[in-house]
Amino acid sequence: MLVQDRPDATKPPKPPHRRESDELLPTRFSKPKDLYFSTWVCDNLYRIVILFILITTVAALFFLRNGAYGRDTSALLCIQSTQSNSIHPHLPQIRWNSIPRIVDKSSPFASFRSEKWIVVSVSDYPSDSVRKLGSIKGWQLLAVGNSKTPKDWGLKGTIFLSLEMQAQLGFRVVDYLPYDSYVRKSVGYLFAIQHGAKKIFDVDDRGEVIDGDIGKHFDVELIGEEARQEVILQYSHENPNRTVVNPYVHFGQRSVWPRGLPLENVGEIGHEEYYTEVFGGKQFIQQGISNGLPDVDSVFYFTRKTGLEAYDIRFDKHAPKVALPQGMMVPVNSFNTFFHSSAFWALMLPVSVSSMASDVLRGYWAQRLLWEIGGYVVVYPPTVHRYDRIEVYPFSEEKDLHVNVGRLIKFLVTWRSGKHGLFEKILELSYVMAEEGFWTEQDVKFTAAWLQDLLAVGYQQPRLMSLELDRPRANIGHGDRKEFVPRKLPSVHLGVEEIGTVNYEIGNLIRWRKSFGNIVLIMFCSGPVERTALEWRLLYGRIFKTVIILSKQKNVDLAVEQGQLDHIYKYLPKLFSRYISADGFLFLQDDTILNYWNLLQADTTKLWITNKVSKSWTTVSVAGDKDWFVKQADMVKKVVATMPVHFQVNYKESVKTEQSLTICNSELFYVPHHFVADFVDLVNLVGDLDIHHKVAIPMFFMAMDSQQNFDPVFNPMIYEQKPPSNLTMLYSAEVAAIHPWTISSEQEFIKLIRTMAAGDPLLMELV
Repeated sequence: MLVQDRPDATKPPKPPHRRESDELLPTRFSKPKDLYFSTWVCDNLYRIVILFILITTVAALFFLRNGAYGRDTSALLCIQSTQSNSIHPHLPQIRWNSIPRIVDKSSPFASFRSEKWIVVSVSDYPSDSVRKLGSIKGWQLLAVGNSKTPKDWGLKGTIFLSLEMQAQLGFRVVDYLPYDSYVRKSVGYLFAIQHGAKKIFDVDDRGEVIDGDIGKHFDVELIGEEARQEVILQYSHENPNRTVVNPYVHFGQRSVWPRGLPLENVGEIGHEEYYTEVFGGKQFIQQGISNGLPDVDSVFYFTRKTGLEAYDIRFDKHAPKVALPQGMMVPVNSFNTFFHSSAFWALMLPVSVSSMASDVLRGYWAQRLLWEIGGYVVVYPPTVHRYDRIEVYPFSEEKDLHVNVGRLIKFLVTWRSGKHGLFEKILELSYVMAEEGFWTEQDVKFTAAWLQDLLAVGYQQPRLMSLELDRPRANIGHGDRKEFVPRKLPSVHLGVEEIGTVNYEIGNLIRWRKSFGNIVLIMFCSGPVERTALEWRLLYGRIFKTVIILSKQKNVDLAVEQGQLDHIYKYLPKLFSRYISADGFLFLQDDTILNYWNLLQADTTKLWITNKVSKSWTTVSVAGDKDWFVKQADMVKKVVATMPVHFQVNYKESVKTEQSLTICNSELFYVPHHFVADFVDLVNLVGDLDIHHKVAIPMFFMAMDSQQNFDPVFNPMIYEQKPPSNLTMLYSAEVAAIHPWTISSEQEFIKLIRTMAAGDPLLMELV
């Protein structure tokens, strides 16, 4: 397009310099036009229209690419290529029945056989941790080298596979493995299987097995006489939308999360409401927890780090192992994981993703396929101690995790296959995962090579079993619900919210002690005191001034005093006299649980009793032939007749007719200091009369004060006549007391403590 300056309006334009060649120019250049804006627009209108259409088209395509439908549209229009290999990978065709056998003829270990193997990747000379792994009795350590491993690496009793030796073994997978990565362990897995492996412990070079005994921590045997025939705790499958869990919460570290847990699930720190159970024998993959430096991601590592201090996080070694039901997953790593032969196919480490993502993606991929053979993953208490080397923890290596892992879990849970063999399903899933962009076509080819190598070394693929994912889930009955309240172990790397929670709990304990620290608790134990007396003191002694225990039988060793429940009120004046400076006395029977944190609003200067609890406080008629009630009513009349005026007036205001008798089971009541003298006077008025405890206590309370002045703290308590089969269904942390509750052993007491921890989390420190 011809462009020239706008001419000066005040001067005539100069004639152009003419050349001989100008005579030959076309006549359209003989007289240049004035290029005013309107003239220029008219002359170039078609060019402007074309340019506008072009810009509009590009803008529309950009909007479609980035808008709500951008993903599908961009794929359709090919605006941006998203790894063409990942969108349309090639599915390898394998003749499963015609794969030639691969026999070890090149290594010095061709004739060696062992059933138990430890496989570790090494990049440096043997560390102390690797040396200790090599000394575990009954297990063969296999070290797999890479391009970083010293050429002269060696450790007595350990099989070392150098790069050169790996290349000579004849495995197809070697062609796909990077030279400088731990994923070369895939060669080691195949080598172990080729040489008789039935169990493989997958570990890294910084982990030391606790006590040097793998069999102490894992279920090494699943069948036979040495197998642990036991039922395993399992996460509840009641919520179908819950597809992933943080196992560290179960083992006492709710503020820590494992590498591979979707970051959107990090905030789920609450413990399980209840568990179910599953029979052991199918835990083909067993994930161990690591003390010291657990398997955490770089987000945790850097955000919780305090300077150059090494991590030393501990988990609850007494927490029971826990299984994952079908439809629910957990991060699985290559640092501390035990594989049985039925899951050897699951050892494959993908090669097209970053090294920090490889084992985690393998774990989720494997868990989904494990369901096809009826297997499951079980997470175990601490099995190794891993040392923090305080080195760079590459966030960039985890990019595949933080971007894709949440979407991957949802994809895997919904994935279904119509193939009739396990290896066919494995290959199909790897292919579909490449289509979805979780890894590339390279891993589809690698999977094909891996499966062929497994068959070539003599591995027998497991049989398929029917899945239960598409069946309606069975309802979980109360009898199937199993309880376990995790401990809250201390950690030096707590977040602000966690620290605030701990401070809040300690602050509560201080408030309770301040409110009730000068109140004496008097308990009557109907159960065996030798099993519960110390426990009751441990539970309530943190809150009250002291705990006095009465029982039918005296026990000097346990400081248990003798008393008869039917006339227990007659023993109280003697106890009152011991603590003349106490603010009050709280009586409690051992069949009633006291939630002391709900007593803060009660007035400690008033009487407390269950006069508004209909099942505890009742009025009966004595006009009939009820012999016992008639005798009790006659004795009450005698006592009332001898009462001083102020007692008698109060009592008769509450009792409208003499033909009735007030009964209160009196499992708990409180007498403040300034009513103690009145209580003692009333006991003296009873004297030798055989008035029952259930009759005497309500008579005393109605005589001491008007019922409208009683504090209502016990009004909303839970009160039933008979205990339910599952006591925890009766319990509520929102009321002041719960009745009935039977404690006859230390095990039942521990269960109670864990239940009450809902209101006082610090109670978990007692168990």
